[in-house]
Amino acid sequence: MSTRRRRREAPMPQSAAGLLRFFEEEIKGIKIRAELILILAAIMIATVIIANLFF
Repeated sequence: MSTRRRRREAPMPQSAAGLLRFFEEEIKGIKIRAELILILAAIMIATVIIANLFF
């Protein structure tokens, strides 16, 4: 079974020392889409610019 798993998995990327390894494990915590972060940042920037113009 381990040989089957090795065949299906992608080969590990090479690094200078051969110590670099990537994992596809899910990390527990809040998951927020990148689009939402960009929209909220744009709204915050616009709010600061408008506040500086009027106050």
